[in-house]
Amino acid sequence: MDFGLFVNDIEKNGWNVFGTEVYQDGTLIHEWGDTRDGLHEVYSATKTVLSVAFGIVYDRGLIGLDDPVLKYISVPAKPGWEKITVRRLLTMSVPGLPFRAEGDNWIEFSLNCDVEPDECGFNYSNICTYLTGVALANVLGSDLGRFIEDEILAPLDIKDYEYLRSPEGYFYGASGMKMTVHDLSKFGLLLMNEGVYEGRRIVSAEYVKMATSVQQMNREGGYGFYIWKYRDGYSINGKCKQKCYILPSRGIIVTYLSHIDDDSHDLLNGMEKHILGIS
Repeated sequence: MDFGLFVNDIEKNGWNVFGTEVYQDGTLIHEWGDTRDGLHEVYSATKTVLSVAFGIVYDRGLIGLDDPVLKYISVPAKPGWEKITVRRLLTMSVPGLPFRAEGDNWIEFSLNCDVEPDECGFNYSNICTYLTGVALANVLGSDLGRFIEDEILAPLDIKDYEYLRSPEGYFYGASGMKMTVHDLSKFGLLLMNEGVYEGRRIVSAEYVKMATSVQQMNREGGYGFYIWKYRDGYSINGKCKQKCYILPSRGIIVTYLSHIDDDSHDLLNGMEKHILGIS
């Protein structure tokens, strides 16, 4: 591992990386850039925050993976929705859904979309995550944003953050959170430690194992519950290259936040070469 060469690549190539951290066996061993002060958009990394919230509610026996979504969102829906389970929302397995909801009533828009109830292929849609958040709020009978603040962010000692809400006021779990590099790393530590952070259990090991395992195949190699497969581990991903790579077999976590709005793999390749030793 040569962290200096990774940083040199970032600086030499002018990659718009805000900051990066590397952990080995739970200890921060390298950091560079703005890792602790600036709040940055994490985009779809927000989905992993929602996954942890789902896990806590699931652990309490309040929601079932194979229950129909309409058990928890009891509003009129187009035919076919009665076959869509919570698990399919968590694994992005609802073919037919557009990428995002529109208008002022996202629940109505979403449940009036045509779906293919008997097809379970991977279809990445923010609507899946949004509806999961609505279901959780309904189960809890309280605000999901406040629940996440109290049950996840506070135990992780995350004090500065922002998040978005839908037009109806629901926590928008698909995107919209801002946090620091250091605080995103805490989610990697939580997952690597099977639901425990600094000695406190936040979510069960059973749920973490499910969420970080391949539940749905896709062209990227597999998807869990709002967590992506990465090599022999997994990753938290957001657009414009927001990343937290977790490799339990090696005890390594690598996090970086950036704004690189293209399809290049240069930053990933540099990280793999200099941090993971993969040519």
